[in-house]
Amino acid sequence: MKRLILPLLSVLALCGFKPALPLRYDTGPVHLTVIDRDSGRALTQYRQDGQRWIAGQQGHRYSVRLRNGSAERVLVVLSVDGLNAISGEVAAPHQTGYVLNPWQTTDIHGWRKSADEVAQFVFSSPGNSYASRTGRPDNVGVIGIAVFNERTQSRPGPRPILRRPASPAPMAEASAAADSSARASRAEGYAAKSQAPVLGTGHGDRKTSQVRDTTFDRASRDPSYVSELRYDSARNLRARGIVLDAPSRLPREPQAFPNRYVPDPPSR
Repeated sequence: MKRLILPLLSVLALCGFKPALPLRYDTGPVHLTVIDRDSGRALTQYRQDGQRWIAGQQGHRYSVRLRNGSAERVLVVLSVDGLNAISGEVAAPHQTGYVLNPWQTTDIHGWRKSADEVAQFVFSSPGNSYASRTGRPDNVGVIGIAVFNERTQSRPGPRPILRRPASPAPMAEASAAADSSARASRAEGYAAKSQAPVLGTGHGDRKTSQVRDTTFDRASRDPSYVSELRYDSARNLRARGIVLDAPSRLPREPQAFPNRYVPDPPSR
């Protein structure tokens, strides 16, 4: 079996370099958070009718942050807009995913292109989303994870890991035309009411993200935990009746550690 791992940079989470984030509405072994990489902030999650929502901003890059809150290694299959973020297939739980070591946190920055690069996740119009551009627009607007426990505890590695199955089963990509039409009509209705387009996830610029192979034996055929997080523009969330947090009117306080790394100086 072929298997992969994530960049060395992700191990900084184990040393406490990433800020602690509030865990909203997510009680499984792996906590799912979306980070707006242009603002550097975790996007607040809102509950409505049993679903969780975040408000994205078109043109902003984002990362999917996965935190393993257990003392065991776990395999996480990541779906973005209904597509596997590693292989690009229509997503299914049996497919390739990320393996997280105990208590580990890692950020997934984009669609994997090779063992060395990803195409960054970026909030886009639905028509410019990767799913729509590849003819699979039915599930634009949702991020999901399927989590598996490990059958036999193996020696943990120092970094987060990906797993590729030996021979994935075929996956039907077609969906009912009526369901697709109904989803499109609802999306158009929200957009007309809010005067803003719904969002999708685009295929952004390349970013270095080196990986390697590892082994993982799933304890069961079905995932032990599945979680979904839906996203849209702030205007569209308000049109759905979701009350967003009001921005703080207090002056911004100075911060002792406002950034993680040394930026380049201005050019002369």
